[in-house]
Amino acid sequence: MLIYKFGGASIADAGRMAALLTLVREAKEPLLVVMSALGKTTNALEAIVNAACHGRKEDALALAKNLEQQHLDYARQLLDDSYYSKAAASLQAHFIALENAAQTADAQYYDRSYDQVVCLGEIFSAVIFSSWLMQNDLASEWVDIRKVITTDDTYRDAVVDWETSLNNSKLLGKILEQGKVIITQGFIGSTSDGLSATLGREGSDYTAAILAAMLGATSVTIWKDVEGLLNADPKQFPNTVKIDEISYNEVIEMAFYGAQIIHPKTIKPLQNNNIPLYVKCFLDPKLAGTVIKQEVSAAYPPLIALKENQVLVQATTRDFSFITEDNLSTLYSIFHDLKVKINLIQNAAISFVACVDNREDKLRALIPALSEHYKVTINEKVALLTVRHYTQEAIDTLTKGRQTLLRQETRKTVQVVMPVSS
Repeated sequence: MLIYKFGGASIADAGRMAALLTLVREAKEPLLVVMSALGKTTNALEAIVNAACHGRKEDALALAKNLEQQHLDYARQLLDDSYYSKAAASLQAHFIALENAAQTADAQYYDRSYDQVVCLGEIFSAVIFSSWLMQNDLASEWVDIRKVITTDDTYRDAVVDWETSLNNSKLLGKILEQGKVIITQGFIGSTSDGLSATLGREGSDYTAAILAAMLGATSVTIWKDVEGLLNADPKQFPNTVKIDEISYNEVIEMAFYGAQIIHPKTIKPLQNNNIPLYVKCFLDPKLAGTVIKQEVSAAYPPLIALKENQVLVQATTRDFSFITEDNLSTLYSIFHDLKVKINLIQNAAISFVACVDNREDKLRALIPALSEHYKVTINEKVALLTVRHYTQEAIDTLTKGRQTLLRQETRKTVQVVMPVSS
């Protein structure tokens, strides 16, 4: 069987969604489709939950009504009267869920409230696309993925309960055996208590990989508006180069370092089951795209990732004790307990430095916790540049005229923390 993931760009407007019908029809094997939310929907849902959690419930409901109308307008452009009526009726139940989630959002439980609101974007698009396929006489069935993927309650970065989810996935196998295309949504699962939990931003790729592993898929294809993976984000860097093939190892390294190509969790279930991942262009499906697989013989160009909006946090011992086992244990425990991901780490005799994402909620807890034991200083407005398979020419070009706050270098990788250029 095949798994396709359609991202936001592929369904940016009704015309693009309509064109996906050909890709689905031409699939040579049983097919499961994972949908992302329509473009900018996730941002709109985040605005709703933020307004609700800051006590602006009326603003949140007004934003929700606006988003609901946008989806109805989208469906109206795509569907005839009969299928539009059915889709609108199905969407209405989820619109009610959105408004209820906004009404009950609570800043004290922000992450949980966030997931109950933001999870709905992928559901909206899945309902519309499923209606489009049925209107075109393509045997298909929409399955709410929350009936399949069970997670813990780590909201906004939920951990999959593989055993329970694998058992639930038998439902999908039965539908595929009936010759139907399955349409489902990415990014979300459900806790044992029945609450929605998201798998992390851009988690639709991860959903596709989870389902591929559980169902024994032949391959996963992520359909984008570019011809394949590039060695850097073209919005940040000029003169990017397409990569024809790349190993699981390289992709997971680059994802960890912040390259916005494949969700960091996506590769593990694929690698563990030796399932190739294709990145192809929905605008021209005949292009070869990029294949991600176990072994690659070709040499790589410099692979570049830039994480902006970073903070450099330095903790220094007050009594001049060394940063050895005891202090390291304390420091790691603080970061672990507060679920603060460290993007780069370095320690000297009496100081410990970590580069972390500039998330106000996390820093608000982290800085006081560190300050109980250490003197803490921070550098805000910094960026973390990572270059794999670097050349000196590439490093010189990328850091020209920039101050270096911290640099680490291995045989394959250079990382540099720099102030954000004005």
